[in-house]
Amino acid sequence: MKIHVFDSQLDASKEAYAFFERALQNSAKVFGLATGGTPEQLYTLLSESTLDFSNCVSVNLDEYFGLAADHPKSYHHYMQTQLFDKKPFATSYLPDGTNQDVEGEIARYNQILADNPIDLQILGIGSNAHIGFNEPGTSFDSQTQLVDLTESTIEANKRYFERVEDVPTQAYSMGIASIMSAKEIILMAFGAKKAQAIKDTVEGPVTTDVPASILQTHPNVTLLLDKDAAALLTR
Repeated sequence: MKIHVFDSQLDASKEAYAFFERALQNSAKVFGLATGGTPEQLYTLLSESTLDFSNCVSVNLDEYFGLAADHPKSYHHYMQTQLFDKKPFATSYLPDGTNQDVEGEIARYNQILADNPIDLQILGIGSNAHIGFNEPGTSFDSQTQLVDLTESTIEANKRYFERVEDVPTQAYSMGIASIMSAKEIILMAFGAKKAQAIKDTVEGPVTTDVPASILQTHPNVTLLLDKDAAALLTR
């Protein structure tokens, strides 16, 4: 596990951009993408660049259960406005939040992941150390699943909705085993609210109580942090 600490979120995002640039130069074809506030500056840099993803595939980590692709708070909409409108991929896959056939949707997305092994996966991290929407207690062997979001996750996501009552309480999420199958992983974290999660991820035991701690066992993981997120690290 490699750790880089930067003065600002923008500096870290520029380094993440360099990972994408190198991946393309090394013939990477499948990119695992995340949503939320953490990768927004990265997506701006990618959108404004000359990088060409027109022969590549993107696979997203998750989608809220119950939200249609055209819902303004869906992750489909987020990805379209943050990246795909300006930097399209040949094919972009996200879970279908409107699919009420849960087992069918899980099987569909697991097949997508099997057919499109991820070369480079970008991750954020929750304050409770979730990756994707894999909350504490999730099995490290998990694949795509419909998850119940914890109160802390709902609280963190309410800033994107008018009312906390509007925040979805479930989501389809790529599982931890699916994430760990990526050839290379970048985890980005910014702000003091992520500091404890980062410390537990890097310096604590590998435990399902800290989902991101499994990254300690991956052969090719890089953490890109600002100083606040790295503040509790002792090494």
